[in-house]
Amino acid sequence: MADIKFVIFDLNDVLYDADPEIRLELLEDLTGRPAAEIDAAVWGGPHEEEAEAGNPGTSEGYLAQFAGLLGYPIDFETWAEIHRRMLRPRPDVLNLARETGKRADIAMLTNNGMLLKAALPVCAPEIIEIFGDNAHVSAEFKVRKPDPLVYRRICEAYGHSPERSAFIDDKEENVTGAQEAGLHGHLYTSPEDLRDFLRSHGLI
Repeated sequence: MADIKFVIFDLNDVLYDADPEIRLELLEDLTGRPAAEIDAAVWGGPHEEEAEAGNPGTSEGYLAQFAGLLGYPIDFETWAEIHRRMLRPRPDVLNLARETGKRADIAMLTNNGMLLKAALPVCAPEIIEIFGDNAHVSAEFKVRKPDPLVYRRICEAYGHSPERSAFIDDKEENVTGAQEAGLHGHLYTSPEDLRDFLRSHGLI
């Protein structure tokens, strides 16, 4: 079995707990618009998945689209603070990522638009501390998980073959997509199971 030289971690519900209900409540308080209506307008249509695949291709374009769908003139600082409050770091998993980074190249890949890329220092400072420039949103690769192409593109960007790369996600379809691209896959269920997976490959 080939040694794994590159490990890619998902963000939401792997490295961080993510609670979209908190985001909706904060947006409701901000705009006075019902949370269910906001959810349908912003996330109920095709716009978010298109943004995760790179359209709009800039953080400014994403923010303008978001404000239009929200029906409220939200700015970057407000958007970033709301997103920060919906995230909570998982220290055990973040520490496993740190340990893995001592023996292999590591990266983070989340299905998100370009605005989150710009806001990561505010929303998830631990990600910047651990991954630095290796923290990515799917929009950078113009395709979103679980399409196998996104995994091939990130491996190519780092000069690693899929066969020597691994991907960790909490969604089975995303892990399956990575495996179809030739990567080793791990479906995240707990820090203990992740530790066992990493240890079995000599990564910690």
